[in-house]
Amino acid sequence: MPLIIPKNYVQRLMPEITEQAIWLLKNDFQEKLSKELKLRRITAPLFVLSGTGINDDLNGVERPVRFPVACIGDRPAEVVHSLAKWKRIKLGAYNIPAGYGLFTDMNAIRSDEDLDNIHSLYVDQWDWEKTIRKEDRNLDYLKKIVRQLYAILKDTEQTVYERYPHITPSLPSDITFFHSEELLRMYPTLTPREREAKVTEKFGAVFVIGIGGILSNSEKHDGRAPDYDDWSSSNAEGFKGLNGDIILWNDVLGIPFELSSMGIRVNKEALTRQLDICGCPQRKELAFHKALLNDELPLSIGGGIGQSRLCMYFLKKAHIGEVQASVWPEDQIEQCRKNNIYLL
Repeated sequence: MPLIIPKNYVQRLMPEITEQAIWLLKNDFQEKLSKELKLRRITAPLFVLSGTGINDDLNGVERPVRFPVACIGDRPAEVVHSLAKWKRIKLGAYNIPAGYGLFTDMNAIRSDEDLDNIHSLYVDQWDWEKTIRKEDRNLDYLKKIVRQLYAILKDTEQTVYERYPHITPSLPSDITFFHSEELLRMYPTLTPREREAKVTEKFGAVFVIGIGGILSNSEKHDGRAPDYDDWSSSNAEGFKGLNGDIILWNDVLGIPFELSSMGIRVNKEALTRQLDICGCPQRKELAFHKALLNDELPLSIGGGIGQSRLCMYFLKKAHIGEVQASVWPEDQIEQCRKNNIYLL
């Protein structure tokens, strides 16, 4: 995405006040997340051993940052992309019952990322996972959890307003649900990104269901790895998929703004089906996949919520570098500086 420079951009908070606001936002949100979804905090790894199937493959093309571990014979380890599968292992290891779960601070490096207003080499998010029952693997349950998360976002927005009353709330009262196939039927000539922009600008906050599977035009709305979210099971609305994205309208940048990717996770039937669809059935031999196919892991729902993106959205920032310290191209730093956007 090309760098967006909002016309006549003015910072709502100066950098030193922004640092305090980031601390307020992160603490407030994670306390509400823990209480509302019944999650306990655990410690997360920065890297995992390669070849175990634990790391998140995202769209399947992003390269993890790898390095040899000297004390175990230079066996390669890799910086996590996310903790989608690792969290599920921990649910089982800690024997967390249905209705309860865990969350953690996930930090990652995505060296292939194109750097712009909303994408950074450094990823920080709350990764969460919750044990569910077999009967919870349905669209109604997914929507219930999405509405709970959206209520937390609304409460957090109010907290910011009470502390900084010149930053007024803008989220709509409710989040609106669309399946990615519905968006295709509504806007058949537009790209997936353009479809998201149309509905998000109109409704303010949407949840797009069924991301990862092939649509009726033989294309995907967006990519998803085959071994964490269930994007292939039929749902009650006659479409496929039990996953999706929370997308908010960013009125500072004038774009749809993905805040969270989440979903009901694959069971062994969905895992087998999706590995076959994606042409990688050999993954069944990896440790994580074997455990799932042998019924050694609990059924779950989970996702990630971008910490810097949340701060950027609620503090009305034009660039993610205003709320996190990272590395940026020199020309981007200079262009931002000339337009009153100061990167940390």
